Amino acid sequence: MAGAGVSALCENPNEVFLDVSKILLTYADNILRNPNEDKYKSIRIGNPTFSSKLLPVRGAVECLFEMGFEEADTHLIFPKTASVEQLRRVRESIAAERSQRLGAAAPSGGGGSGGGRAVVGGGQAGVTPQVPSSGPSAAGVTAAGASTATCASVSAAPPSQPAPPASPAPSPQSSSQQPTLASSMAFFRTLQSNFQHVLLYESAALQRKARNCIPETRLLAQAQHRLQQARQADPGCSLSEQDMLVLELLQWFKGEFFSWVDSLPCSRCGGNTQHAGSLPPSDEELRWDGGRVEKHFCPACQIATRFPRYNNPEKLLETRRGRCGEWANCFTLCCRALGLEARYIWDSTDHVWTEVYSVSQGRWLHCDSCENACDRPLLYEVGWGKKLSYILAFSKDQVVDVTWRYSCKHAEVCARRTQVAETWLLHTLNALNTVRQQPLSTERKREMLERLLVELVEFISPKSPQRGELGGRVSGSRAWRAARGELGAAAPPQETAGFVFVPTETEKREKVFRLCYNATTDSYTRPGSGDVISGWEKGVWRKEDVFRKVEDDWQMVYLARAEGCSAGSISWKLDCGAAGLRIKTATVRAHTSTFESGRVRCSVCSGDICVAFTGDGEAHELPALAGATEMTIQVELEEGSSWQHAQLFRQGLKETDKSSLEIVVEMEDA
Repeated sequence: MAGAGVSALCENPNEVFLDVSKILLTYADNILRNPNEDKYKSIRIGNPTFSSKLLPVRGAVECLFEMGFEEADTHLIFPKTASVEQLRRVRESIAAERSQRLGAAAPSGGGGSGGGRAVVGGGQAGVTPQVPSSGPSAAGVTAAGASTATCASVSAAPPSQPAPPASPAPSPQSSSQQPTLASSMAFFRTLQSNFQHVLLYESAALQRKARNCIPETRLLAQAQHRLQQARQADPGCSLSEQDMLVLELLQWFKGEFFSWVDSLPCSRCGGNTQHAGSLPPSDEELRWDGGRVEKHFCPACQIATRFPRYNNPEKLLETRRGRCGEWANCFTLCCRALGLEARYIWDSTDHVWTEVYSVSQGRWLHCDSCENACDRPLLYEVGWGKKLSYILAFSKDQVVDVTWRYSCKHAEVCARRTQVAETWLLHTLNALNTVRQQPLSTERKREMLERLLVELVEFISPKSPQRGELGGRVSGSRAWRAARGELGAAAPPQETAGFVFVPTETEKREKVFRLCYNATTDSYTRPGSGDVISGWEKGVWRKEDVFRKVEDDWQMVYLARAEGCSAGSISWKLDCGAAGLRIKTATVRAHTSTFESGRVRCSVCSGDICVAFTGDGEAHELPALAGATEMTIQVELEEGSSWQHAQLFRQGLKETDKSSLEIVVEMEDA
């Protein structure tokens, strides 16, 4: 039985099918005839034959996936683990249909590609794409670099030419859902506004002001250290310092620079306020694009505090606060200030974030500064349960419909895309891009087009959410996952070796090791040596599906299992033997919080010895560890109907002097 890709391919007009099937059969026959030749198992996405003849045609790329090809950044590859028999079956299905249409007998497997040997790269260009209503297909790829992936049947013709008649396939929009002129114009104003706004990030003066706010030297040093760790985890690591800089910038922006606002404290008493409508903006607020001003009312003082929602990124460098709009606006500016190629992402379901282009990985990375999340595109649909419809990426040179990167439910998304007609959206984006890209060099246009082709293949590649990643890319390298702490405790030890505490010279001399962690400041301190480690992850031995949650509304912070995961674990390790010492006495104190049926299990292990203790905030002595040369503190977060029901180190955001974890070990000579 033919797969969905072959069935979709067969729905194309006869001329299109014959042209594309000939190319597909050539790809398959090259592998079947030369099973040991790797050169036939790789298709460059930027190849003119692939980009102009296969990518725009309904079912073509899907057939390659059904054969066994997989996406690998700039290429599709036929991996060694792929089934040759599956490849042969798909090839025979295509060949049988082709022979029927040609009125000839189907060739045998491994033989000719239907009526003669095809040469990939020949044939007729400029085919009319037929786009399935159940998911995205590439369309509208032009030399100017404009593109989108749409639900409707549209033309690949340049925007200056009218679209040819639509295919017989039904449109996802019913007659009762046809967009109105008013909704199309409102959507167009949003496109124009965002496309114009991102030009602010290109101001040299504004970028200098942003760089003055960023601890660039420190972040670069941390990025270099993180890259060293990635290369230790994977000697074949091809990541760059730029990739690690993105991760460090995200962490700094959320942890140190910007703050979330639900309601401002009262300007008189500092107490809690309540949202009480809006106020007219002042001239000064309008100067900084603060046309919307919220009124935050204090019931105790009976006065209102103004909260202008500034949209000017220069002003946000000063205020350093807001909600997702302000966060994404300022963070995108910071990315551009550090020379990162970034674009502003607008989601019609009321969220915004950033994408940064990774040169080493050859793709755009999802970056949400509010969540300190990188490369987790299914976070919103799977993790948050958002019903997505339109997601657009705006940069200084281009606007792209990137909805499909953020969804694994394409049919549902298509059904919700009723605000504008798909053909209208395609040609509108093409027109905007054509105007914006007129001053660009031919080389730059070519570079952008090649990137777009890679994106379009990604959009129609099969994708499903993974446990602990909330849909992060499964094709990411081991080094990339290690750099983001996603290898997990289940991986081999040599791939996940984390941080080990070893007594310093001072601690060796005094024979006392003491470690404290404060969740509010997110730092470890070692009073005996004066060392400070910033960032909970940097002192961890093992971790799996754990993150640090800041509740700005409740003014609390804690560690919890990742959203969407049924369990999470974290551990810390001390090695006294490396300093020629052993444990004399050991005491551990930790604070855990559970709600409803949530559970937190704490234990300390050394070799075959494991001792459980309660996270009640009290010090627990561990005499069973006497004589051991190392110890590991392990915490497991599980059960409960929500990830929030099992918490570790919960404390107030103002409790900067309170330790959530304390480990005290007296040592003696081994």
